[in-house]
Amino acid sequence: MTTHDLPTTGDLTPLLEPLKALANPVRLQVLQWLRDPEDHFPVNPEVTDPRRVGVCVSHIQAKTGLAQSTVSAYMATLERAGLVRSTRVGKWTHYRRDEERIAWLVEELRGGVGNTEGLGLLETVS
Repeated sequence: MTTHDLPTTGDLTPLLEPLKALANPVRLQVLQWLRDPEDHFPVNPEVTDPRRVGVCVSHIQAKTGLAQSTVSAYMATLERAGLVRSTRVGKWTHYRRDEERIAWLVEELRGGVGNTEGLGLLETVS
């Protein structure tokens, strides 16, 4: 099937960026960790609330073991895809999941892709 043969029943463009972002296993893992930040990252309630403000990028970098520039690029990709939101706290950037956007993505995949039973991505993301 060529591109011009694709069905035109709906615009799938809004799904492309989130799906491309999730295609990277590290970005997918970070999104999973951010689901329960207290279980995966150091929590200092005097500084920030990991659910409301997010997790400091330095904690994400430490957990992944990747270079700071790589983690920053990965988080920027997730943010452009609408899967996370960032908040500046002083000189640090904190990230949290955009649960509303993730719920939208899961519903679009369930409704637009057809039978998604057994599609591990939905359980992983939501």
